[in-house]
Amino acid sequence: MDPTPDHPPPSTPAKPKLTSEERRARQADRLTTIRLRILIGRELEDRGITTPAAIGEALGMPAREGTGLLTRRQWREGDVALLQAAALQLGVQMPG
Repeated sequence: MDPTPDHPPPSTPAKPKLTSEERRARQADRLTTIRLRILIGRELEDRGITTPAAIGEALGMPAREGTGLLTRRQWREGDVALLQAAALQLGVQMPG
Protein backbone atom coordinates (compact mmCIF):
# COMPACT_ATOMS: atom_id res chain seq x y z
CA MET A 1 0.00 0.00 0.00
CA ASP A 2 1.51 3.30 -1.11
CA PRO A 3 1.40 6.16 1.35
CA THR A 4 -0.91 8.89 0.19
CA PRO A 5 -1.92 12.13 1.83
CA ASP A 6 -4.98 10.33 3.19
CA HIS A 7 -2.83 7.51 4.59
CA PRO A 8 0.50 8.77 5.89
CA PRO A 9 3.14 6.11 6.63
CA PRO A 10 3.04 4.76 10.14
CA SER A 11 5.59 6.57 12.22
CA THR A 12 7.56 5.03 14.98
CA PRO A 13 8.23 7.18 17.99
CA ALA A 14 11.75 8.52 17.77
CA LYS A 15 14.13 7.81 20.61
CA PRO A 16 14.82 10.95 22.55
CA LYS A 17 18.35 12.18 21.96
CA LEU A 18 20.62 12.13 24.96
CA THR A 19 22.28 15.35 25.99
CA SER A 20 26.05 15.43 25.95
CA GLU A 21 26.03 15.29 29.76
CA GLU A 22 23.80 12.18 29.71
CA ARG A 23 26.07 10.54 27.11
CA ARG A 24 29.16 11.23 29.25
CA ALA A 25 27.43 9.83 32.34
CA ARG A 26 26.34 6.71 30.47
CA GLN A 27 29.84 6.20 29.06
CA ALA A 28 31.31 6.55 32.56
CA ASP A 29 28.78 3.97 33.81
CA ARG A 30 29.77 1.59 31.00
CA LEU A 31 33.45 1.88 31.89
CA THR A 32 32.71 1.39 35.58
CA THR A 33 30.58 -1.64 34.72
CA ILE A 34 33.39 -3.20 32.68
CA ARG A 35 35.95 -2.60 35.41
CA LEU A 36 33.70 -4.04 38.11
CA ARG A 37 32.89 -7.11 36.02
CA ILE A 38 36.58 -7.78 35.50
CA LEU A 39 37.43 -7.30 39.19
CA ILE A 40 34.53 -9.45 40.36
CA GLY A 41 35.30 -12.13 37.77
CA ARG A 42 38.93 -12.28 38.88
CA GLU A 43 37.96 -12.52 42.53
CA LEU A 44 35.50 -15.31 41.85
CA GLU A 45 38.09 -17.16 39.77
CA ASP A 46 40.73 -16.73 42.51
CA ARG A 47 38.28 -18.27 44.95
CA GLY A 48 37.53 -21.16 42.58
CA ILE A 49 33.91 -20.09 42.16
CA THR A 50 32.89 -21.03 38.63
CA THR A 51 29.44 -22.61 38.59
CA PRO A 52 26.37 -20.40 38.13
CA ALA A 53 24.92 -21.59 41.44
CA ALA A 54 28.14 -20.78 43.30
CA ILE A 55 28.42 -17.39 41.59
CA GLY A 56 24.87 -16.50 42.56
CA GLU A 57 25.47 -17.59 46.12
CA ALA A 58 28.71 -15.60 46.35
CA LEU A 59 27.00 -12.49 44.99
CA GLY A 60 23.90 -12.90 47.15
CA MET A 61 21.46 -13.25 44.26
CA PRO A 62 19.84 -15.99 42.19
CA ALA A 63 22.26 -17.91 39.96
CA ARG A 64 20.74 -16.72 36.70
CA GLU A 65 20.74 -13.09 37.81
CA GLY A 66 24.32 -13.28 39.10
CA THR A 67 25.80 -14.86 36.01
CA GLY A 68 23.76 -12.58 33.76
CA LEU A 69 25.02 -9.52 35.58
CA LEU A 70 28.61 -10.59 34.98
CA THR A 71 28.25 -11.74 31.37
CA ARG A 72 25.70 -9.56 29.59
CA ARG A 73 27.03 -7.20 26.98
CA GLN A 74 24.18 -4.73 26.87
CA TRP A 75 24.30 -1.81 29.27
CA ARG A 76 21.32 -1.58 31.59
CA GLU A 77 20.31 1.11 34.00
CA GLY A 78 21.15 0.02 37.53
CA ASP A 79 23.97 -2.38 36.61
CA VAL A 80 26.58 -0.20 38.29
CA ALA A 81 24.71 -0.29 41.60
CA LEU A 82 24.22 -4.06 41.38
CA LEU A 83 27.88 -4.63 40.54
CA GLN A 84 29.01 -2.32 43.34
CA ALA A 85 26.86 -4.27 45.78
CA ALA A 86 28.30 -7.54 44.47
CA ALA A 87 31.85 -6.19 44.83
CA LEU A 88 31.08 -5.10 48.38
CA GLN A 89 29.67 -8.56 49.12
CA LEU A 90 32.99 -10.08 47.95
CA GLY A 91 35.15 -7.43 49.60
CA VAL A 92 36.55 -6.23 46.28
CA GLN A 93 37.72 -2.62 46.12
CA MET A 94 37.85 -0.74 42.85
CA PRO A 95 41.15 1.08 42.47
CA GLY A 96 41.06 4.87 42.35
